[in-house]
Amino acid sequence: MTSASFGKRRVAVWDGPLRLFHWSLVALIGFGWWSGEQGLDWMDAHMLAGQAVLGLVAFRLLWGLWGSRHARFADFLAGPRRVVAELRGLLRGRPEPHLGHGPAGGWAVMLILLLVGAQAFTGLFASDDILTDGPLVGTLPGDIESFLNSAHYTLFDVLLWVVGLHVAAVVVVYPLLAREDLVRPMITGWKRLASAATGRPERFGWGVVLRGLLLMVACLAAVYGGIAAAG
Repeated sequence: MTSASFGKRRVAVWDGPLRLFHWSLVALIGFGWWSGEQGLDWMDAHMLAGQAVLGLVAFRLLWGLWGSRHARFADFLAGPRRVVAELRGLLRGRPEPHLGHGPAGGWAVMLILLLVGAQAFTGLFASDDILTDGPLVGTLPGDIESFLNSAHYTLFDVLLWVVGLHVAAVVVVYPLLAREDLVRPMITGWKRLASAATGRPERFGWGVVLRGLLLMVACLAAVYGGIAAAG
């Protein structure tokens, strides 16, 4: 099936909790970047945002095991051959459509989760050695905390590049080469396909939404509570 066959049948793909996670993470990363540049007055909010990011990453990892079909890692993580085949087809103008993430997009998701989680985690131990300390500074040996502190600043530069490439792929590459809008479905939860793509359509009930929201709240509470107790 070619990209020209897209655009006729409306299919549910992304559940509500996953979309809430996605856009909340986007907002928190942006806020974390901005607040981190504002100095001491915004540092408490910066650290709270980082802890929220940790809670959201924990939710996404668990939702990747117990969430709706296309949110699960088993639905989109694949070996290198499938990743290469997908990219080759995209470059040749014969993209393979997927209801959820394709193999390449799936690994991009995992990379971003890893980097965002590591960035937020290292921030717990970050310090300017003057006025601002992360909530867990002093709980680990000094050499380990020094390494995590340095990693917090280095990882952010890497994260900016990876997020930039991800945005470029979503906003420019896929719409241009695959004729596929990836942004709208992450807002509405629906894709438009002319015929069946790889995977089966999803149906969402209130049970999925409630389970996802409860899990998200539980992950956020566990992170905030755990950090408060450890600090």
